[in-house]
Amino acid sequence: MNFQDKLDDTAQKYKNKTAIIFGSDRISFHELREQSLKLANVLKASGIRKGDKVALCLSNSPEYIFSYLACFCLGAVGVPLDFMLKEDELISCLEHSESKLLIAASRQDVDFSVVKRAVKGLERVISCAGEIADAQPYSRLIAGVNIKLKLTEVKDTDPSLIMYTSGTTGRPKGILLNYRHLEGSPKAMEYFVDLNDKDVKLAAIPLSHIGGFIYIQNMLLFGITLVLMERFHPFKFLENIQQYKVTCFHIVPAMYNAILTLKQIEHFDLASLRWVVVFGAPSSTEILERFHKYCPNAKLLNGWGMTETCPPNTVTPMDSDNIASVGKPAPHCRIKIVDEQNNELPAGEVGEIIISGWIIMEEYYKDPQATAEVKKDGWLYTGDVGRFDKDNFLYIVGRKKEMIKVAGQIVYAPEVEAAFYKHADVAEAAVIGVPDEMRGEAVKAIVVLKEGVATTVDDLKFFIKAHLAHFKIPQSIEIRQELPKNRTGKIDKAMLKSEIAMKI
Repeated sequence: MNFQDKLDDTAQKYKNKTAIIFGSDRISFHELREQSLKLANVLKASGIRKGDKVALCLSNSPEYIFSYLACFCLGAVGVPLDFMLKEDELISCLEHSESKLLIAASRQDVDFSVVKRAVKGLERVISCAGEIADAQPYSRLIAGVNIKLKLTEVKDTDPSLIMYTSGTTGRPKGILLNYRHLEGSPKAMEYFVDLNDKDVKLAAIPLSHIGGFIYIQNMLLFGITLVLMERFHPFKFLENIQQYKVTCFHIVPAMYNAILTLKQIEHFDLASLRWVVVFGAPSSTEILERFHKYCPNAKLLNGWGMTETCPPNTVTPMDSDNIASVGKPAPHCRIKIVDEQNNELPAGEVGEIIISGWIIMEEYYKDPQATAEVKKDGWLYTGDVGRFDKDNFLYIVGRKKEMIKVAGQIVYAPEVEAAFYKHADVAEAAVIGVPDEMRGEAVKAIVVLKEGVATTVDDLKFFIKAHLAHFKIPQSIEIRQELPKNRTGKIDKAMLKSEIAMKI
C-alpha cells in the first residue's frame, strides 16, 4: 500500500470534512494531508530515507497520527513505543530497532538527552509536546515547510512497522510488519462490518498498540471521523459518545468493566451507537450483555487477532448474536486447531490456535530463535487455546501460559474468571496459578467488587461452587480494591504473579 497516494485520494474526496476531533481541535482531511506531508519533508531533510527507522514516543494526539503517515509517505519504518516505558526500556527498544530519529513528548521521569547519548545510532530527537533538552521543537520545524513531496516507490515486502510487545523489559521483542500488512486490518473491516464515511469512531486505546493503530487505518481508508482521547477515562468516554454521536468503537474487556462501574452510565444517551466490539482478551458474555442494556440499538461484536497477524482475524458476523464466540475467520487467512503433535483437531476439541496467510508477521525483529518457535511451515502458532464448533465459530479458551495444572487436571483461567463475572457484585476478576505442594498448582482468584456492596470471600466461594467443577474452584480468593493494568487496559497477570510469589 502506498500511503501517500491514499492520503492524496482521501484528502481530495473528503477535503473539508473533519478527520480528527481532539479536545477543542478539529482537523480536516485536507489539514491531515498537509500536516503529514510537511512532517515527511522535515524527516526527509533530517536524513530519513526509505527503510530508516523512526521511533514515536507520544501520548495519543494528532501529531502521533501525522508521524505515522509521514513515515509511511517516505517508505520509512515506524517504531511506535508505549508512552509509559521507563528510560532503560526506551533505550533498549531504540537500540534494538536501530532507530535513527525519535519523535517524543516530554516526560518528567525520562531524560531524553541521556537517552540520545545512550543510543549510538540515534541522530536526532524532535519534541512534540513540552521542552526536551537537545531536541528540536516540532512546531518550529513544521512552520513554513513545503507540502510537495516526491512519491517514494514502496514494495509490499518493504518493512513498515516494528511494534513492540507490551512489557518490554529485558530483551525486546519487536514484531516486524511489511507494507502489505498495512492492508490486513482494512480488508478485515471491509469483510466483517459495514464501516462507512458517515461513521464516527471513538479511540481511547494507545496509538502505539495495534488496536489504536487500526483507528488510523479506519480513518484514512474509510473516511470516518475519529474522536481521539489522550487516554481512556470511562466518564469522558461516555461523554464523547453522547456529544459527538459516536457510532462505533472497539475496546478491551477491562474498559467495559470500568464503564459499567459508573453509576452515571444510565444518564448518558448512547443511542447513536451502531456496533461495539470487544477484543484483546477472552471476554465474559455477561460484560457485553450488561453494556448492551444501555445501548440496545447497537450490534454486539466479539473479535480476535494479534499484532503478529494484522487483526482482526475473526469477528462475529453481523447477522449473528453468538458473542460467546469470537466469530468466524476472515477469507484472507486460514485458522486451525491442533494438538501437541500438530494434528488438526475436529470441531469441539480444544487445542492451540494456529493461523496462516499473508497477514502473518515477517519476524520478531533480529530474533530468529523466537521467530522459529512460532512460525513453522507457513503457520503462526499463536499460544492461544481454543476450539471451533460445527458452524465454524471460534471460541477462545485462554492462553497456553494461562493453563493451570491442578493434580493432572487442566484449568483455564478465563473460564474461572467468566464464572465470577456471573456474580452481580463482581466488577473484575483475575485468576492465576500458584505453586502447591500437593497438587503442583492451585487456582487463585483476585476479585474487585462493585462499589458499595458487602459481598465476602465466603459468599463468593459458595457462589462459585454452583458454576464450576470441583477441581476448577479456586483454592483461595482475595478481594482487592483494584487490579494492576497495562497501557491497553488489560489486567497485568504477570505483575499479579510476581506480587503473590514474593508473599509465598
